[in-house]
Amino acid sequence: MSSIVTRFAPSPTGFLHIGNLRTALFNYLIARKAGGTFVLRLDDTDPERSTQGYIDAIQQDLEWLGLEWDRMEQQSRRLDRYHDAAAKLRADGRFYECFESPAELDLKRKKQLNMGRPPVYDRAARALSEEEKAKLRAERDGYWRFLLDQNRIAWEDGILGPLSIDAASVSDPVLIRADGQVLYTLASVVDDMDMGITHVVRGSDHVTNTATQIQIIEALGGTPCAFAHHSLLTGPQGEALSKRLGVLSLRDLREQGVTPAALLSLMARLGSSQPVELRRSLDEIADGFDLAQFGSAPTKFDAEDLWPLTRADLQARPYADVADTIAALGVPEALAPQFWDVARENITRLDDLSGWWALCRDGAEPDIAPEDADFVAEALRLLPPPPYGPTTWKDWTDAVKSATGRKGKGLFMPLRKALTGRPHGPDMGALMPLLQRVPALERAQ
Repeated sequence: MSSIVTRFAPSPTGFLHIGNLRTALFNYLIARKAGGTFVLRLDDTDPERSTQGYIDAIQQDLEWLGLEWDRMEQQSRRLDRYHDAAAKLRADGRFYECFESPAELDLKRKKQLNMGRPPVYDRAARALSEEEKAKLRAERDGYWRFLLDQNRIAWEDGILGPLSIDAASVSDPVLIRADGQVLYTLASVVDDMDMGITHVVRGSDHVTNTATQIQIIEALGGTPCAFAHHSLLTGPQGEALSKRLGVLSLRDLREQGVTPAALLSLMARLGSSQPVELRRSLDEIADGFDLAQFGSAPTKFDAEDLWPLTRADLQARPYADVADTIAALGVPEALAPQFWDVARENITRLDDLSGWWALCRDGAEPDIAPEDADFVAEALRLLPPPPYGPTTWKDWTDAVKSATGRKGKGLFMPLRKALTGRPHGPDMGALMPLLQRVPALERAQ
């Protein structure tokens, strides 16, 4: 087993969306490619917003995609460990108690901005005497900040290359809220150390977090892991996805008929220099995955790009993969394999099969242009009733051609539309043996 350990750490406060998937998939593929360990870690330290329902949903979505985790952890079960870490930081002089209200902090930020200064916390709480702190504690609960060393924090990012941030330009991060809740920044660091996480891939909106977490890790006696920050997703025109993420949840895409292979194939290449190609197994996707191929520019995501991949994935499936779906439609077992062979090239979603079976079972409303009415009527007089065989279409159209002199599109298109009500669809020679009823023929008799 490889020593590479990665993690995906969602908050169970909502459904997974397309942005979450990108982070989960990258971490999964790094571990999978190296034969390492992939940890699902639930960031559920917020008891009011975290629910078991969302925990179950996260697991269901990952299982649907085949992103199997080697072990699962829950931060809500590790609170004592975070408080131990906080105690060490206090003892080492790296933790200090603050009392400013959100309104007071906001006023400070506005004053700094008005003076042309960066809105960085001024560390005023460090100047409080014990007597002043005791007086403030009687009025309100204090919260705790980590004291940053104000030097330049540098690391080699797996996607963005060499990065550095001047810690003096960043506020000392709040690690424990006034209500006692341990915040993500501290919990994540302690978990990464305790769980042996070696590689962390996450969105570029976490770059500043990474800088402060590197110092926290070092203050706790740990060694920072390898970090990489992928670009953020935008809409097709470069617009922010944040307002649309509700309709881009993984379960919504699943209900719409997107297949796991389509979703994974797109997300494993989107934003990289490699072309998007359908890969039908996670091993194939992992083999071609290379973090170095990704860039820093915002990545445009268009859900419409999922449909050609879904179509290709479905059309490549053997009958055995869809046998249950076809049986549920009521297709007779004797016709089912033949029906799949005929319909598969004409579906984008698996649900589209129901429309094709309805056509075969019940027939279709004829679509007959006025100028073709006499021609179609004459043709239907030459068509026997079902059942039909594999040569029926050719035999019939040959007879119609001889009787009417029509040929090419002028012959075939009106007949297709009369029988199927559609201008396009499966090869008529293959479709005819599946037709149980032909309403146009019934009306002509």
